[in-house]
Amino acid sequence: MSDRITQAILRHLRHDGRLSNADLAERIGLSPSTCLRRVRKLEEEGVIRGYQAIVARPAATPMATVIVQITLERQTEECQRRFESRIRECPDVRECYLMTGDADYLLRVEARDMQDYERIHKEELSRMPGVVRIQSNFAIRPVVQQDRGNALSVG
Repeated sequence: MSDRITQAILRHLRHDGRLSNADLAERIGLSPSTCLRRVRKLEEEGVIRGYQAIVARPAATPMATVIVQITLERQTEECQRRFESRIRECPDVRECYLMTGDADYLLRVEARDMQDYERIHKEELSRMPGVVRIQSNFAIRPVVQQDRGNALSVG
């Protein structure tokens, strides 16, 4: 189900996941019942996997961004499944990507400072199943960041 209406539903929900069904239906020109059926079908098919709040970090709480490359001992489906299941439970990992190239996964981690990252490394990342190598790089400053699909130039 990837037609024009589906794309409109996804675009509006990406922008505002709290949009009421009535408002969503009005914006895309469907009846509320038809809209609700389509959204539920997208949820059942796994196209929409959930809704989340994006919480702004208080300005008084500076965070370090750490880009982490993870290499697994084996690239089997079972090894990847176990790692991915555990990494989803790690609250300090903001993003995780399965990669091609030298590392198996690329993570974006946020830490309060070097000591906090040491804790994350020791207590979370190094205890992940199948991990044989962790390479960490600290970001100096953002140059471009995406916000709701718009590139923002920083610095």
